[in-house]
Amino acid sequence: MRFPDGFVWGVSSSAYQIEGAAAEDGRGPSIWDTFSHAPGRIADGSTGDEACDHYHRHAEDVGLMKGLGLRAYRFSVSWSRVLPDGAGKVNAAGLDFYERLTDDLLGQGIAPYATLYHWDLPQALEDRGGWPSRDTAERFAGYAAAVHERLGDRVDTWFTINEPWVASFLGYAAGTHAPGRRSAAEAFRSAHHMLLAHGLAAGVLREAGARRIGVALNLSPVLTPGQLGDQDQELTPEDAGAVSRIDALLNRQFLDPMLRGSYPPELLEVVERHAGLDHVRDGDLDLIARPIDVLGVNYYAPHVVQAQPSRPGEPAFPGSEGVLFAATPGPATAMGWPIVPSGLTVLLRRLAADHPGLDLMVTENGADFGDGSRDADRVAFIEAHVRAAHAAISDGVRLRGFLAWTLMDNFEWADGYRRKFGLVHVDFATQRRTERDSARWFREVIARNGLPAAPRPTLETVAARAGVSRATVSRVVNGEASVRPEVRARVQAAVEELGYVPNQAARSLVTRRTGTVALVLSGPRHDNAALVSAVVQYVTSVLEASGRQVRLMLADSERSHRRVLAQAEGRHVDGMILLPPDHPDPLAERLAATDVPLVLLGGPVVAVDEAGGGAAVGRHLRELGCARPAVLTGPGAAAGERVRGFLEVFPEAEVSGDAGRLLAGRLNPMRPDAVFAVTDALALEVLGIAREVGLRVPEDLAVAGFGDGEAGRHTLPALTTVAVPVTDLALALARSLLSALDGQPVAPSVLPVRLEVRGSTVSGGR
Repeated sequence: MRFPDGFVWGVSSSAYQIEGAAAEDGRGPSIWDTFSHAPGRIADGSTGDEACDHYHRHAEDVGLMKGLGLRAYRFSVSWSRVLPDGAGKVNAAGLDFYERLTDDLLGQGIAPYATLYHWDLPQALEDRGGWPSRDTAERFAGYAAAVHERLGDRVDTWFTINEPWVASFLGYAAGTHAPGRRSAAEAFRSAHHMLLAHGLAAGVLREAGARRIGVALNLSPVLTPGQLGDQDQELTPEDAGAVSRIDALLNRQFLDPMLRGSYPPELLEVVERHAGLDHVRDGDLDLIARPIDVLGVNYYAPHVVQAQPSRPGEPAFPGSEGVLFAATPGPATAMGWPIVPSGLTVLLRRLAADHPGLDLMVTENGADFGDGSRDADRVAFIEAHVRAAHAAISDGVRLRGFLAWTLMDNFEWADGYRRKFGLVHVDFATQRRTERDSARWFREVIARNGLPAAPRPTLETVAARAGVSRATVSRVVNGEASVRPEVRARVQAAVEELGYVPNQAARSLVTRRTGTVALVLSGPRHDNAALVSAVVQYVTSVLEASGRQVRLMLADSERSHRRVLAQAEGRHVDGMILLPPDHPDPLAERLAATDVPLVLLGGPVVAVDEAGGGAAVGRHLRELGCARPAVLTGPGAAAGERVRGFLEVFPEAEVSGDAGRLLAGRLNPMRPDAVFAVTDALALEVLGIAREVGLRVPEDLAVAGFGDGEAGRHTLPALTTVAVPVTDLALALARSLLSALDGQPVAPSVLPVRLEVRGSTVSGGR
């Protein structure tokens, strides 16, 4: 599996993430200096003041690159180190550093690739308006000229801007990146001005003699959940519209102006609604579309979306109203990003088809898999994406190189130092660098200019071969005694057969415990007070007795759904119990796609005999002599099961969702003589309507419900209903989760119900 001769292997980095020396040799502050020093902005409270101290240790770091056999190193230049005020007098000492770095790289046979902007706008320019101001784009052209004047005789590949979508929409719309503003209008203006800055800089560089000019964009295929498994799946018009809109916001907002000289019409509609179009001036698109020589592709994961009417838009995607950003099932990185290598092949093929003749280069690809030097997960991740890149080349894509993200652990923006993307581990207390397994593997790939033909067996491969879960494989690898002998033997046989070497995921999947479980109430539920009370009381009691802490979470909105999902994807809890609402809810499906053990009230693990309860009501009414019963139904799978059970006894019963229609016409001979309402709340509604139309209960009409809600016991007459054993349910939930946490098989629990016969069906007159 060799790559073409001359294929470029390298790594990428950025100035603020590695350099440190924030106030040395005349460097001015950038927006990331200001942002990271503001309280609460960075997850671990850190700053990039020191970072990897690359400013002082660049010679050592270039030595690491030489040892890996890198052909190219894409670094970024700090605008505020070169021009502390963003414009005006050049800081010669700042350019001296980049000259030393460039000379060191060339001395080791490594091609320097310079990126002019990687998100660190001088604070002085932000104070004058930042990227929403057109002036910033014009200042950028002067900055590009100053850097090229010093380095242009040694750097022949220039990238103008890195990931303008991130800088615009995370920085100016969502506010999660510097400068932390939250304005859709400012984000769209920033995006246009970054495109303009790219075009102006490309003109300056070309006129000064730059040989190769490019830009690095964060690009992702936008797919529906169904398309993840079948790219050719036909979409509904609604889903097709959702995919097209997000693709326009994420990808075509930058690709089309640069490579076609125009904005997508559907994007312009969104921009005009949020920001107007007065910032897009005549001639801008001609400048933006100046020819480039290489398009840098930063790929990490696809975006998975589907239409969901009335859904509010995501802050980072102004104009995304009515679109659900869906969770992606399957393995994920430590940041929760889904691992979908095939998305890179899809993306590269699309770019080649849409823009034939343009050279492409993967300028970022990598993953966070936590700390440590043994990182088989990172090897597997990068190897899978290298294979995906090779598949694209085999299809004729003009892919010229693959630059991994990144050389070494660094300051990972708003996540601080928690994230570990490096091929090289950095101990930030001592600044000691240590090669990880992935660095040694990458060295071999570069040396052979390719990969072995056979892919390495993964945790998923072994689990599939043994017919068990990934967690079970991990327990066997870790020698846990909880795994049954026959299951252990099956897993060990699969390990030996495949030649599997346990990776970090296998070693840590079940040992990375927090001691905390989440009890998630995904309301509302009709008549659920007794159920919720019992679950909270008994689940908490059982789990705390086992030494676990219980975290109570409410999931009654999309925002709270995202918080719950983040807890699971980030492995902040060991397991979850979910009480779903009485209507369809995507949260359960999204949680099930994570590796966190999940026990769901209502099935398939813990449920009550819904159909049996419906049948019990039917038998009771038949014994009473009812001849024309009806079923009043409602939403949810449980309601459907209750109806099914009732119809097994009374197949001729009418089924309706309209209580008023069922009871209309007191003298109508076809009026039902009994109503089974699938919830107590609906049964109480029937009692009220019956009273209004002059029907006596139970003499003229027998009424039964389901759920044994507190209110039904105090009506006149009291409501006949199906009682759910809430205490037993709560205990079953807790015990099932404990079994799952301990690696034991979890058998489904279907608990029996009982019929509580009261005055709404029987009296002295019936």
